[in-house]
Amino acid sequence: MTTFALVGAGPGLGLAAARRFGAAGHRVALLSRSADHLEPLVAELSRDGTEARAYPADVLAPDTLTAALGRAAEELGPVEILQYSPVPRADFMKPVLETTAADLDDPLAFSVKAPVTCVQAVLPGMRALGRGTLLFVNGGSAVRPAPRVAGTSIAFAAESAYARMLHDALAGENIHAAQLIIPGAIRPDAEHSSPDALAERLYALHTGRDEFRHYAEPLPG
Repeated sequence: MTTFALVGAGPGLGLAAARRFGAAGHRVALLSRSADHLEPLVAELSRDGTEARAYPADVLAPDTLTAALGRAAEELGPVEILQYSPVPRADFMKPVLETTAADLDDPLAFSVKAPVTCVQAVLPGMRALGRGTLLFVNGGSAVRPAPRVAGTSIAFAAESAYARMLHDALAGENIHAAQLIIPGAIRPDAEHSSPDALAERLYALHTGRDEFRHYAEPLPG
């Protein structure tokens, strides 16, 4: 049995994705900064019959990510699917003319250095399996920069470039990298952008293994 590792676990999309991959027979590793935040999610998944464990880690502390993903592989089985979808902090979203070079340190660590760290941690296991999926979830500013949220626009664009390069570089190894763009808010009542609908879409990206970029909804405008 292999593992679905979720970086940025939460009660909305994260829980829905974990439930969907768990229903498909994968064990689930939940990564987030707070153990207290993770335990209710583990309990809910366990009630659904999914084997899940909590692995506290901070995306701004790369060593904790490497250690958490290593423990998950040892305890649950090799990571076959990695989903990177933590929610950016509000202070990443300053207007462009108010954004200094120092203001970009954390957004770039969050959206570039942390994904690179995670991929490097799971890639050997995927290669040993002979298969794997890397899922990146971003907002619309990843493809349409928004001057009111400069930090995430810059950092998401860099993450997109990295993920696209992975898609091209790993395709011959049966390791599929895909990006899901969610242009607007995730709402329980949304047809295509509810947590359950997005989780189903992410599972389809894992099984479909086609092009790199996908949209939950058309970009507005």
